[in-house]
Amino acid sequence: MLSEQTAVAGAEVDKMPIRSAGRTLFNDGWSFREKVTAFQELGGSSASAWAPVRLPHDGLIGQARRADAPRGETNGYFPGGVFEYRKTFLAPEADSGRRVLLEFDGVYRDAAIFVNGHLAGQRAFGYSRFTVRIDPFLVFGEDNEIRVECRTHLDSRWYAGAGIYRDVHLLVKDAGHIVPDGVRVATPVVDADAAVVEVTAEVENGTALTRTYRLDILIVDAGGAVVASGDSPVTLLPGTRATVRRRLFIDEPALWSVDSPNLHDVLLTMRDGDQVVDEEAVALGIRSLQLDPRNGLRINGQSIKLRGACIHLDNGPLGAVSMRAAEERKVARLKAAGFNAIRSSHCPMSTALLEACDRLGMLVMDETFDVWTSGKSDYDYSFDFPEWWERDVEALVAKDFNHPSVIFYSIGNEIPETGTPIGSTWGRRLAEKVRALDPTRFVTNGINPFVSMLDTIVPQMKARRDAADDAAGQGGVNTMMAGFGQMMGHIQSSAAATERTEESFAVLDVAGMNYADARYLADAEQFPGRIIVGTETWPSSIAGNWELVKADRRIIGDFTWTGWDYLGETGIGTVRYAAAGDTSSASPQLTSFSGGFPELTAWCGDIDIVGHRRTVSYFRETVFGLRTEPYIAVDRPAFHDVPIAVATPWSWTDSLGSWSWPGFEDRGVRVEVYSDADEIELLLDDNVIDRRPVGEEAPFRAAFETSYRPGVLTAVAYTSGVETGRSELRSATDDIVLRVDAERNELRLDGTDLGYIGVTLTDLDGVLHTTRDRSVSVHVDGPAVLQALGSGNPAPTEAFATADHRTFDGRLLAIIRPTGPGAITVTATADDCVPAVVVLTAN
Repeated sequence: MLSEQTAVAGAEVDKMPIRSAGRTLFNDGWSFREKVTAFQELGGSSASAWAPVRLPHDGLIGQARRADAPRGETNGYFPGGVFEYRKTFLAPEADSGRRVLLEFDGVYRDAAIFVNGHLAGQRAFGYSRFTVRIDPFLVFGEDNEIRVECRTHLDSRWYAGAGIYRDVHLLVKDAGHIVPDGVRVATPVVDADAAVVEVTAEVENGTALTRTYRLDILIVDAGGAVVASGDSPVTLLPGTRATVRRRLFIDEPALWSVDSPNLHDVLLTMRDGDQVVDEEAVALGIRSLQLDPRNGLRINGQSIKLRGACIHLDNGPLGAVSMRAAEERKVARLKAAGFNAIRSSHCPMSTALLEACDRLGMLVMDETFDVWTSGKSDYDYSFDFPEWWERDVEALVAKDFNHPSVIFYSIGNEIPETGTPIGSTWGRRLAEKVRALDPTRFVTNGINPFVSMLDTIVPQMKARRDAADDAAGQGGVNTMMAGFGQMMGHIQSSAAATERTEESFAVLDVAGMNYADARYLADAEQFPGRIIVGTETWPSSIAGNWELVKADRRIIGDFTWTGWDYLGETGIGTVRYAAAGDTSSASPQLTSFSGGFPELTAWCGDIDIVGHRRTVSYFRETVFGLRTEPYIAVDRPAFHDVPIAVATPWSWTDSLGSWSWPGFEDRGVRVEVYSDADEIELLLDDNVIDRRPVGEEAPFRAAFETSYRPGVLTAVAYTSGVETGRSELRSATDDIVLRVDAERNELRLDGTDLGYIGVTLTDLDGVLHTTRDRSVSVHVDGPAVLQALGSGNPAPTEAFATADHRTFDGRLLAIIRPTGPGAITVTATADDCVPAVVVLTAN
């Protein structure tokens, strides 16, 4: 225990779990069902039975999707509903007289918490962390029932899931205690050889007598050595709180950065005489932040450009569930693809995701709201915003303050109110609220001047849509879609947009701009003190945008939409062909970017929902200057001579890194090679197809028209006539092998781990078959369950909860959740394939 450790700098302590010693994960032993009232049950309602679940749990992802779900394209055609959870637990007699709280990291949405039938607390917003005090409703020494109700229906523009989809903790506190979320650490002075760490702790005396407590503080490095310590007495009158503040000094600190995410633990012990009454532990990353027009953004004195990815917060086949293993995997793969920053579009991140960013070195822009007072969906948060916004901002900052990865708070996304003087008063109120709570970070807002002017634009858009409908079948819809980005840029860079958004930009530390790269140069001249970040940008704009970012210190980065594909907003990036029988092709009935059911994902991510990098990811990595090896992307030959019906500004080419196309021998195929070299030479089986300059058609690209023949396709990059790199694609042979590969074979049993198993169809040499998909069945033996099974397919027909799923481009992902210690055997079977087996161990 902390109380048994010395407070001498240089000593070593046992590392304890982050957060409170009286804090217990409360995820097991729950049941779930669709909500029914007592009156419905009394009347003989055929209510669904209670099913056992382990939190975090998404109550929506297991529901059947329906083509007739209202506004189904927004949330992936899940119908929504009202759900409830229950759990029975014994409240120990020893806890009588203590504070007992439940901490929910997030419940979607309109959560109501009942204890033994009594309402104990509520939360309207589906993304805030909140605590509910439950000891007044408990019967100590007996079993108690916790029920949580929540609901979702037409309240989000994307898939938000439903239920208790993040962790729950039980907090038990003595009358004298450190207030939950009451510990804050900041680093006001950071030098290479020394740092000042300011630790503040809010403490409370809930007894009937005046008490003098003592608070001990240790700062421990990653190796367990104490690098700083301090203590302080604090006298509290009955029922009062006070803040203890200490400035601690560290010599030769290990700084936190993207490349070296060094973390410390701050360990606090609160004593009443010789008795330890409370303990807390929080993470500390020692780093400095600076922002100015001359140097842009600096971390630890070094200028940095943000290679950013917007992400929605679902985890693909898991639905909205947030768990440590899923979030660490996501952050690690985004970072491996070249990103160093993520934006939590358009809601606060989970604690598990923030902790993953801290550990792995990923910068964070954490966002508050998608709406203020003007709604975007029928039953969204706009109705609750005027009453709840302050408490939800307070919750965001309380959650984020001790995470070194967080460098920005975004107060909104594409808020229509940003285009009016009265609306901008809300922005000022939000920004100043954030600054009052946390002056150590910067405030931005994802402002889209196009949205800020919707009141004047909607009539123009209607006219364009009507014209497109009239021209349908002659490229009208496609023309409208293709020109959408240009039209938006023209409006955003107009003098009217400048005037209407000036005040909303002025309240920010950094002007966040959505799809407004057309403004960058003019704004840099008109507003020389304005620092700009592309909070949301088209995937295809990265080459030009990155040149703007590199050329001006005031333009500090770019966040693409999106880094990771997501559920809902279906099909906004899908390339649609005018092929016969293609039901998703353009038609007069096309009322949005979606192509209709059974589409499930947006299909605009650099990485698909199961974590596989798409070709645009390698292009972006090349543009960032992080990749010198050429990358070969091959358009699907089935559509080589078929005109594109619809391609939106979020679309990329419909290409794969594959040279396995059986059945298309001697037919035309287009090959693109992404490279930062001067020229690319393309060869098939060492025979030169062509040699072309890079950038002739588009930056960082060389395009080739050829015919498909099996073999080895090789791209060789040349700069100034000298070879600088090469890559190859090899055709798969006819034999088919079903493979299963575990990303990790050893799993934790702390309730936060998952096992990820890749399922692929290859030839004997491991070359992927991208055109020979088939249904695969996955069976789990041992102490684990199959949590989800799915692919990156943007329009699947199977549910993620089933044990059978069809591969997509030769790939599938199985996600295993351990339930106890021991060996876990996972077997995959498919037609005409030898079963594949992998063994994992949970301990």
